[in-house]
Amino acid sequence: MSEYTPLSEVGEFGLIRLINEKIELRNSSTIKGIGDDAAVLEPGEKQIVVSSDMLLEGVHFDLTFCPLKHLGYKAVAVNVSDIAAMNAKPTQITVNIALGARYTVEAVEELYEGIRLACENYKVDLVGGDTTSSHGGLVLSVTAIGEVAKGESVLRSGAKVNDLICVTGDLGAAYMGLQILEREKQAFMANPDMQPELEGKQYIVGRQLRPEARMDVVYDLKERGIKPTAMIDISDGLASELFHICKQSGVGATVYKDNLPADEQMLQTALDFNIDPLTCIMNGGEDYELLFTVPLSDHEKLKNHPDISIIGVITEESEGINLATKHGNSYPLKAQGWSHF
Repeated sequence: MSEYTPLSEVGEFGLIRLINEKIELRNSSTIKGIGDDAAVLEPGEKQIVVSSDMLLEGVHFDLTFCPLKHLGYKAVAVNVSDIAAMNAKPTQITVNIALGARYTVEAVEELYEGIRLACENYKVDLVGGDTTSSHGGLVLSVTAIGEVAKGESVLRSGAKVNDLICVTGDLGAAYMGLQILEREKQAFMANPDMQPELEGKQYIVGRQLRPEARMDVVYDLKERGIKPTAMIDISDGLASELFHICKQSGVGATVYKDNLPADEQMLQTALDFNIDPLTCIMNGGEDYELLFTVPLSDHEKLKNHPDISIIGVITEESEGINLATKHGNSYPLKAQGWSHF
């Protein structure tokens, strides 16, 4: 007898009850969560920001090496990251899932355990969503709702000439983590008895499977009295995101190669794979770090920050978007990050 429970045994409403039993509401702006025709939110005088993201099996994730709990966590984190990029505080999410016949109740509970853990970490409320069947793989769509005081939201369009270009954390690790996982998948398919070789690669693999939204930096900047002039999260690669800021702000940029932050594990793995580490840093994507600009006057507040790197400066639009080396050479940047189509 199978220890797993088919979804047909509990039905849609039974599944919703199972999910709702483990949901804890944390925000005073949540008046009514799961269980009615719509959630009821009452944020008061603040502005509301909304972001939505869809993850498709076989396109955005591979369940061969992506545990369902990690997937649930990541689905929330990538949406919270968009809220962070607006300088806002996430408060609620909705989750829509489409499930194939092979999924069991236990599998869905594992997915929602990851979602629950992320909600707990980012202090957001799961207030609704939709469940339906899928003739293909798993589809997971999350909408995140956040709030920000009037006049405090940060758009991509506010960068000014002479602003400093900053980035959080390190870059390229998620991309190299994916290369490791893809390699191990191919080895497993050739020999199902093999054990994955992930020794010494835990950091970069974790960056791919379970990224974190940088809400900590958003709160830290507020404490330091810094409001970015423009901000975006790095989902499609540093170069691509920088192009978005420059285009929408009507400016150019110079990025200094030697200032780009990278983890040693990523650098060594890139060399092992004969991949240029700079390609990983500029175009890898899925790091979910924050790229932002600040006025030059904020330099003193940020110059010794342990988790923020000042990587360049905003220039006149006519100067273009360039990568500068320590030898004084400058090369036009190209945005070659993830393309959704």
